[in-house]
Amino acid sequence: MALLLDWLSTAGILFIVASGLLMIFGVMKIINFAHGALLTLGGYTAYVVTQLDLAPWLSWPLALFTGILVGMLIEQFVMRPLYKRPLDAILATWGLSIIIGQLIVMTFGREVKFADTPLPGTWSVAGMDYSAYRLLLILVAVVLCAALTALLSGTRFGVKTRAVIMNEQLASALGINAGRIRFITFSLGAGLGTLAGTLITPLSSLDPAMGIPWLVTAFMLVMVSGHSMLSLMVTCVVLGACQMLVSTYTTPVLGGLSIAVLSALILRIRPKGFAYG
Repeated sequence: MALLLDWLSTAGILFIVASGLLMIFGVMKIINFAHGALLTLGGYTAYVVTQLDLAPWLSWPLALFTGILVGMLIEQFVMRPLYKRPLDAILATWGLSIIIGQLIVMTFGREVKFADTPLPGTWSVAGMDYSAYRLLLILVAVVLCAALTALLSGTRFGVKTRAVIMNEQLASALGINAGRIRFITFSLGAGLGTLAGTLITPLSSLDPAMGIPWLVTAFMLVMVSGHSMLSLMVTCVVLGACQMLVSTYTTPVLGGLSIAVLSALILRIRPKGFAYG
């Protein structure tokens, strides 16, 4: 039972971390290398809430709002002129990640910080005590996957988004404002990134470089999963199981490398990864 819960919680955490990156990549075909810095920003949002002695739950909407606001500014002033220059756009987001990281260092320093968990203690599952917060993250991942899938598949915004993904020129000719779709998508993806940072921070310590390893992991998951939130969830479940097993029976270092190695092998054998449809 412990291994099963570790597997499910690991998959949930991976999905939470990667969903914002996939949101942007699916529409803009650009990997947002500022995603790691946004995760870190979300982590420090949780830290600020802790320092102000506020309810830890407040960090969730505050991080989402902060990320959306930052995403709006980045999309309008940095990304918009670079849509037709994807390589420059990737370099720009990498530069932004460095800038955001340095601003965090200037504000909070390089020392390791900690944030309070919104749900301390354990819950009993099949007679075994397990971290209540990790169990909550499983539920959060499922709800987030369902909500994003419904948004992208069952709303007018989702229909317009799929049209832009498939053929932007035709979508524009049909009256769809592709620029507005990009603006909303990038802002939402950035908000999901900061929210993810806030959600994972109570599980470990916080420092200005915390987002870098998560960025690498999220990048590999997105490359394997394609454009679908459901396929991302499948990818997280499969690769999360591998990471958990390798970490359990060898070392956490090898477990962290397992996703990158397995992703490379999957893409070598199946170039489209787990994408379907």
